[in-house]
Amino acid sequence: MTSPPAPRTPPAAGLRVDAERNRQRVIAAAREVFAELGLDVPMEDIARRAGVGVGTLYRRYPTRGDLIAAAFEEKMHAYAAAARQALADPDPWRGFCGYVERICGMQAGDRGFTTVLTMTFPTAKQFEADRDRAYKDFSTLVDRAKAAGKLRADFVTEDMPMFLMANAGVLTATADAAPDTWRRLVGYLIQACAAHAAEPLPDPPQPRQMYRAMLRATRHQRERRPAKGASSHEAGA
Repeated sequence: MTSPPAPRTPPAAGLRVDAERNRQRVIAAAREVFAELGLDVPMEDIARRAGVGVGTLYRRYPTRGDLIAAAFEEKMHAYAAAARQALADPDPWRGFCGYVERICGMQAGDRGFTTVLTMTFPTAKQFEADRDRAYKDFSTLVDRAKAAGKLRADFVTEDMPMFLMANAGVLTATADAAPDTWRRLVGYLIQACAAHAAEPLPDPPQPRQMYRAMLRATRHQRERRPAKGASSHEAGA
């Protein structure tokens, strides 16, 4: 008596497995390329690194913004976790200093993340939810550090994205020649935040002004002229 033939895997299941495998390859390649070269790399280069066709990439991620948000989702989780951990520190000033150092360090370790932190992704709901949670936790941390008398009273939450933009500029200018320069900048920034050293400062930017600045960075990314070798898909992304 012969054994019944083994059941065949339905074609749809096989396609789903292949699609998920390709998705993982694209995300892994995007993370590597964005970290090494920044966010302006042609989409074709990412597809080539992933070993998939560019059409496969665009079917899953129709725009560059979609791919960026997916590639940095885990880092945005880590960004939100950093704020929660800082808030859990019983010393709010130590938590504040550690948070600034950690986030600037995340920038230093990833050229793409340097830009992502000053961008917005309105269609990436979970990504933006993590950002919102991090912002709320950081706001609470700021209030506690001020109440402890350690953080200067005129510090505002809009100062943090300003720090990140400044750090991004230093990283871009010194990455190859003096890669640890950002640490000195962060040291200066933290010392300037201490209440005992506070001197009057110009007025801070309003929240709406800083938001417009972040949107401008996003718009510049979307409206930029395609890099050499970029496809028509990318030109419209």
